[in-house]
Amino acid sequence: MSTNLLGEDVSRKDAKKTFLGFLCVFAPLREKMLLRVKKQTLIHTLIYGLCGGILIVVLRLIEFRFLVIEHSIEIYGGLIAAMFAGLGIWLGLKLTKKKEVVVVKEVPVPITQVFTLNEERLKDLGITRRELEILALIAQGLSNREIADKLFVSENTVKTHSSRLFDKLSARRRTQAVQIGKELGLIP
Repeated sequence: MSTNLLGEDVSRKDAKKTFLGFLCVFAPLREKMLLRVKKQTLIHTLIYGLCGGILIVVLRLIEFRFLVIEHSIEIYGGLIAAMFAGLGIWLGLKLTKKKEVVVVKEVPVPITQVFTLNEERLKDLGITRRELEILALIAQGLSNREIADKLFVSENTVKTHSSRLFDKLSARRRTQAVQIGKELGLIP
């Protein structure tokens, strides 16, 4: 046994389950952040376009022709300088933004309790030995292809057994099936 950041005793499998749950929680956040960045880019583009339009209207109002004839080089130079300054500030803020770094450390924990299979629950749910074996391999973190290679069956067979297992456990995801299996005493 070892302790997590909260000081609670956790086993290696619990730590792995927590890590998988952690990844599942942050995947939608990553998608939301990407959508937010796209929206921000669109907003910035619209703001720059609006500022350019306002600048043109202002120049029209203060006798654009006179200014262009008398001070055209200074105006164009100033416009280009302002555009590049704004673009440089925006790009600098985007490039120097701190990126989130997640550090995960796996700590081995010795198992102190002997696991006993809940045979009664197994019969009540109607789970076959092959489905139980696949559930145990899913709990180890293996993919369908790795499970198929280990059991010498096709990947479609593994998918079929997994689908039936999920139906019997009323689970929608692999992590949820593993959690339910542990709670029911089907896997260690």
